[in-house]
Amino acid sequence: MPHAIVNSCECINGRHLLEQTVAACLDALDDGVVEKIDRRPYARTENLSALAVALQRMLQDWGRAKFVLVFDGIDGQREAPPTLLPALARFGETIPNLCIILITTLPVALMLRKPGTPHLHFSPYDRNSLLAILGLNPPKIFLTPPNEEQFPDYTPDLAAEDDAWLWNRFLAAVWDSLSKHTGRDLTSFRNTALRTWRPFVQPVVDGTFGTRDFSRLMVNRRHLFQLEDSVLDKIIAQPIANGTAVNGAPPTPSTKLIAMKKTIAHDLPYYTTHLLIAAYLASYNPSRTDTTYFMKHTDKRKNKRKVFQNGLSSKSKHRRIPRHLLTPSPFPLDRLLAIFRSLLEDHVPQVADLYTQIATLTSMRLLVRVGGVGSTDPLDAGSKWRVNFGWEWVRTLGRGVGIEVGEYLVGGVDG
Repeated sequence: MPHAIVNSCECINGRHLLEQTVAACLDALDDGVVEKIDRRPYARTENLSALAVALQRMLQDWGRAKFVLVFDGIDGQREAPPTLLPALARFGETIPNLCIILITTLPVALMLRKPGTPHLHFSPYDRNSLLAILGLNPPKIFLTPPNEEQFPDYTPDLAAEDDAWLWNRFLAAVWDSLSKHTGRDLTSFRNTALRTWRPFVQPVVDGTFGTRDFSRLMVNRRHLFQLEDSVLDKIIAQPIANGTAVNGAPPTPSTKLIAMKKTIAHDLPYYTTHLLIAAYLASYNPSRTDTTYFMKHTDKRKNKRKVFQNGLSSKSKHRRIPRHLLTPSPFPLDRLLAIFRSLLEDHVPQVADLYTQIATLTSMRLLVRVGGVGSTDPLDAGSKWRVNFGWEWVRTLGRGVGIEVGEYLVGGVDG
């Protein structure tokens, strides 16, 4: 039966879909015909009405019974017109020789706005069915066969058996750790498994483990199942530190995240970062030490804590718990703003709405309000706040703007 298939994933917007539909129909009608159709009248298809007119013109002199037009994944079309699905569902009523088939990932019977639409529902595959389908075609462990002189007993039949054995167990691990919670359909499960397969078997290719050492492979490659990089679709691949990955494997988002784990960058505004640093110091420093640590005087910018060569004060005889390991204390708003201004070298411009930033940080739960409950104003002068983040995070924030937070913390922090 003559037909044309239009894949919505290949169309960047609604008009592109309409033009691809006309081109696919013309190609299908020209197949096996000596006299080709003149395509000049179909050069522009700007809307659904133009598509309906073009299809009527194509099929009005067509002597066969039916022409089938299939739209695959039409419910996921980007920048689609709001009446796309209802209009396509009624094309068969206005064009006698046309039959429309819509393939969707979700039931769209109500979106068609047409009662009694015939449809077939395919129930999703369960876990056993997905494992059985993907297990039929296991990928190879070794892209290049091992040297026959070193491994004379490793025949192609034995290699195929090892591929199937490891692949089936690998699929079960991928489903239980990643695809069970992110993508239950066959396409998503297959894409996730194929993305993770090469980094998973890299120790086997390098000779670190054998083809049947699945338990040791799971322990060595457990980071692949703890991250979500394999289930995220990205157009641009992220660069890898130093251009290589662990054990010489090809660069992957997972290896990049491991290599850059200790150098995470936080994209926060400049004054918002200083507000968070000031809030942390206000929570963990006693108020009586503000004059010592934050008062500007003479040529020095701040009166930072004294750093002894031995790392300990000569007068301290008892070990104390570092302040950053204690519970944060509440602080008033005026103290926060005073510490904030002392951390900056220049004056704060008027365009920096500090109160709005404080309210935003409170809504993000980075700052928690603990006082002035009876007041309806979140920025009431009687209210108090405390921070809701820890030392490691604020230290990274401070180093991003050139501030060592440990130098302003009472007692100091090693490292």
